[in-house]
Amino acid sequence: MSRVARLLRRTFGIVREHVGTDNLGNKYYSVPEQKTWTGRHVRAKRMVEAANPNEHEYMEGSIPMEWDAWIRSRRKEPPSIEELLKNESYREQIKLKAIEVEETDLALQAKEYEDGLVATPARTVAKGHAASTTFGKQEISEDPTSTANTFQPGSWMPTPKK
Repeated sequence: MSRVARLLRRTFGIVREHVGTDNLGNKYYSVPEQKTWTGRHVRAKRMVEAANPNEHEYMEGSIPMEWDAWIRSRRKEPPSIEELLKNESYREQIKLKAIEVEETDLALQAKEYEDGLVATPARTVAKGHAASTTFGKQEISEDPTSTANTFQPGSWMPTPKK
């Protein structure tokens, strides 16, 4: 925000209170309900000043979900640093547990295949559906094949559309 805009804001009474900053550098502000010097009523707002103000560079996850909940008024108090750190460590633990469960599942599945408890998935070679008349047959290409040096103009005719 420019210096002139900040000076005008301070001079004419629309005051915003810095509430906090997240680990990505975004700054969060609260504008309390107030009246301006002209008598105009300004309702309470919550806003974020992005660390990266270019709109085209915004990505989902640029605002932590705790701060997003505060901005959207789903929570009354802004998140504390302790809460943010606790939630981040919890998310990391969940990711590690998910990787561990996936590895265990793959090992169990491999053991079941090895023991013969579960049939290995069959790999289908034929394209199409078994009820189709062309099932299992080689598809005929409508593209001309290269005849290299023996090509005669007008010798290839495209197949009629069905």
